[in-house]
Amino acid sequence: MKQWYEELFANYAGQYDKQPFTSGTLGEVDFIEEEINHHRASRILDVGCGTGRHSIELARRGYSVVGIDLSESMLSKARAKAQASGVGVEFMQADARHLPFRHEFDLVIMLCEGAFPLMQTDEMNFMILQSAANALKENGKFIFTTLNGLFPLFHSVKDFINAQATDDHSVSNSFDLMTFRDTSTFDFVDDDGTSKSVQANERYYVPSEISWLLKSLHFTTIDIYGCKIGACSRNDTLTTEDFEMLVVAQR
Repeated sequence: MKQWYEELFANYAGQYDKQPFTSGTLGEVDFIEEEINHHRASRILDVGCGTGRHSIELARRGYSVVGIDLSESMLSKARAKAQASGVGVEFMQADARHLPFRHEFDLVIMLCEGAFPLMQTDEMNFMILQSAANALKENGKFIFTTLNGLFPLFHSVKDFINAQATDDHSVSNSFDLMTFRDTSTFDFVDDDGTSKSVQANERYYVPSEISWLLKSLHFTTIDIYGCKIGACSRNDTLTTEDFEMLVVAQR
């Protein structure tokens, strides 16, 4: 049986590129370049590359990039966009839990929840981190974004307290405080104009969890920040109002 993210991205490449969060590519790539000191010899792996917006922009700036994704539909769009842009990117279909790379890349990026944390179990999500770590060279850097557990935790508790204060016990929240998973119905229109619906299930993480997971993979420097579309910055302190967090880790 297909998972919800497989159903969503089976025929969604055109619609994906119209989403507001795809507008921040240039600023996000600016940040990536700063993190690798604009070293053009860097080899970069883009995990969950989608339609290739980061991969293509990095290649346009002179970097060697490999983009992987589970969806052939997204990859097909990525290849067409790269060809139209006149840049070379190696796009390949692969499961992020089982990447075929060992110590090959100076940088691994995984942005906008392209893979982690969409998996159905914590173990599967960890496999993605492990697979990305395996792909890095000894002193490689790992940059990724993920859902910030502080956001739903804070708002769930706040809403519960407000409901108690007004004697309203009918509060409904899809965020599970025991598992830090959020379940929701996502209605969308695919590239053929067909209306569809999937039951999304996403895992939120708090900073201490991310730090522990990465330390177990032998990352020695782990920095976590707030994350704004197109405006990644080490000056952006993570707060309970940030829906996503930006993680920069290095061995």
